[in-house]
Amino acid sequence: MRASRMTIAALAVVAGLSLTACQNGDVAADRNDSGASSAASAPSSASGGSSSGDSAQDTAKDSDQGQGTVAGTGSDTGGTVGKCRTDELEVTAKDATIGGDTDGTVAVGFTNGGGRDCAISGYAGVDLKTDAGSLSAERTGEQAPSVVLKDGQSVSFAVTYPVNHSGGSGVRITGLVVTPPDETKSVSLGWPGGASLPVTDGSGTPVKVGPIGSAGQGG
Repeated sequence: MRASRMTIAALAVVAGLSLTACQNGDVAADRNDSGASSAASAPSSASGGSSSGDSAQDTAKDSDQGQGTVAGTGSDTGGTVGKCRTDELEVTAKDATIGGDTDGTVAVGFTNGGGRDCAISGYAGVDLKTDAGSLSAERTGEQAPSVVLKDGQSVSFAVTYPVNHSGGSGVRITGLVVTPPDETKSVSLGWPGGASLPVTDGSGTPVKVGPIGSAGQGG
């Protein structure tokens, strides 16, 4: 009977030790699983950091894409360049005749002084004042380019006329009237060319005007 009790007690001790070992093993396993879970979550966090970096790069790209150029600087509202007005232009005239030419040439210049870009194209109106009345210049028919003048820039066109080699007094020129393209306000200037035109039979005008830019463009 005593031996039986000792056997039972020994079995109880062995069972207790086995239970404790199992519990310790479960705790260790739980700890290992928890550590593995934490280790597994670390790449996720690193991945999250990479995503944040990509987002910053995308924002920078969006910011760069948002920095567009401003259209129409120095121009009218809406980004379009307005036409040059008479009051914005300084109008000048000078003799540009080249020796040996059969005709005389006067170069009329427009200088933009309006403080903004402006567009000018086509033909200016040109009238010569003479002692026989006003004489309008006829267009040459050349293609007229469109020119945008920045503030302070200039463009010129040519006025050609027959030189009086007749030996007579001819028709005396007393002045020049210029009207910029698409404008109604004119500017009166002194005539810098030959003093007179030869007398003609009156069938058409001998004076010709070229398009804007036909006498070169200055800066």
